Amino acid sequence: MSVIREAVRKAVSKSRKKLTQGELEKILSQKLSAPRIAVKTAIRSLVADRELTYTYHYGCSFLEKSFNKPTRISNRVVLKPPDIQYKAASDDIVVNIQPGAAFGSGEHPTTRLAVRGIEQVLSRSEFFQDKKDLHGLDIGTGSGVLAIVAAMLGIRQVVGLDIDPCARAEALKNVHLNNLDNRIEIHDRNAENINTKFALITANLRYPTLKRLCPLLAKITETGGAVVVSGVKADEVFNLLQMFNEMNFKCTWKEFEEDWAGLVVDC
Repeated sequence: MSVIREAVRKAVSKSRKKLTQGELEKILSQKLSAPRIAVKTAIRSLVADRELTYTYHYGCSFLEKSFNKPTRISNRVVLKPPDIQYKAASDDIVVNIQPGAAFGSGEHPTTRLAVRGIEQVLSRSEFFQDKKDLHGLDIGTGSGVLAIVAAMLGIRQVVGLDIDPCARAEALKNVHLNNLDNRIEIHDRNAENINTKFALITANLRYPTLKRLCPLLAKITETGGAVVVSGVKADEVFNLLQMFNEMNFKCTWKEFEEDWAGLVVDC
């Protein structure tokens, strides 16, 4: 059973499309030469253990990785619901995220890639050399998770922007859950109205928006600062990096998950 459970877990996490239970049972029973009922039993046990969950889209149910439990999404960052206990390792950054309607619960690859990008930047000792009270900006903050991770990893003050009032309300709640009210501000301003410079900027946005914002990002990123972007499809990376190169940015990190990419570009 443990072999089948692991096969189910990997199939769900690595699939490029959402899988129904029927599709998963068929794929794995053929691949493992296992009875379909054994695959079904493994699926049920993973759902009971909160490792998988059912989601519903357009009248159809799918199996996806569950985030209603503590979930490690990078080397150091663990996301968890606020009502669930977690015994953290000494180097862990544990973020409380209340599930809601706003984007950024960790379920989507772009959130995980952005968090890994932030961790990559803020793990460099040279990033903090000769700098005090670093400031960060999160454009399209959603649940506020990227702003929270940036603050927990060393950015002194962070501004999160979102034009969606629901997202702002949820971001403020999550900021409060993590005791960061005095370090993170959430605003409804458009990014185009920002004139302050920041050491770290995060933007989990789709390619057309990132393309439009590229000149602004060049203007408001401090010399020696970094921009973490996600929300980019793998086949859009080359063109986006060309634009950043023209703005004198240098790509220092790149990672892919499913069809999505996360990038770090240094100014």
